[in-house]
Amino acid sequence: MSRPGRDDAPDRLYTVTQGRSGSGPDNPFDLVTLVVAECEPTPGMQSEHTAILRLTEAPTAVVEIAAELRLPVSITKILLADLHAAGRVSARHPYTAAVPDPDILEQVLVGLRNL
Repeated sequence: MSRPGRDDAPDRLYTVTQGRSGSGPDNPFDLVTLVVAECEPTPGMQSEHTAILRLTEAPTAVVEIAAELRLPVSITKILLADLHAAGRVSARHPYTAAVPDPDILEQVLVGLRNL
């Protein structure tokens, strides 16, 4: 019994990525990176690239794109790197709130206790 996305047509995955197994050290994509299309698909584009551009009309996480395409995340990152290099998508990392300084938090706590 095969597992979808794992054992199905490894030659297809090889073809989709043009034989590449990694997207390079300067790849800006991780699982939660938000991807946004910067243009519309054009005729003659690889079908996976077209699907990615349609999926990312609104900001979409890399892991969601991989799930929608039913491709491994590593393959999806390679495809995204191709589109990013061509200027067809942009990558945004989700906003993370700054962690306050523990000393300031302790001073606030002491001030509250003194009230």
